[in-house]
Amino acid sequence: MPPIANAVRVLVVAEDPLARAGLATLLANQSTLVIVGQVAVDAELPGALQIYRPDVIAWDLGADSTRALERANSIRDLGVPVVALLPDETNAAEVWTTGARSLVARNAPGENLAVALAAAAQGLVVIDPEFAAALLPAARDQSPAQPIEALTPRELQVLRLMAEGQSNKVIARELGISEHTVKFHVNAIFGKLNAQSRTQAVVIATRLGLILL
Repeated sequence: MPPIANAVRVLVVAEDPLARAGLATLLANQSTLVIVGQVAVDAELPGALQIYRPDVIAWDLGADSTRALERANSIRDLGVPVVALLPDETNAAEVWTTGARSLVARNAPGENLAVALAAAAQGLVVIDPEFAAALLPAARDQSPAQPIEALTPRELQVLRLMAEGQSNKVIARELGISEHTVKFHVNAIFGKLNAQSRTQAVVIATRLGLILL
């Protein structure tokens, strides 16, 4: 199936050449994507980015993501959103801290990967449900508690924009309010969800069904 005119440009990154080829083949069947290149993890990624100019990177961390973590630390400096493909939840929290935009299972269907890549290219965050709990270790073995107090409609609007990775400035512009008011709402959201950061707030809200990623 030929890609559409405005297809998302994807660079495939993986240490194993067979994994690269398999992932590229899987994604090539998605009409919303175009595979612009394949490179090894130890390749000169900045140079590859200049050559291929991808919209997003599909980074397969392999069957043992522990081995790939050290090299994955360069994700934050690439300047291109990265969708990290993980074998399980073991290192999900560590991979998230490297700057990956999204966490997806290695065995996810091609359609799911295509959605995650397109979303990441648009600045959205996608977290596979099986990895969400790993980002909140304390809540892993218990059902998420309901908010101390229900979120207001405005707070839910702010929360949804936070989930998209928007800054306070952008949220203020989108909602037609001041940055000071946005900060007030963000702090209120943290308090109601018992969260310490934006990422934690989004994960908790997702587990509670307040937002969908």
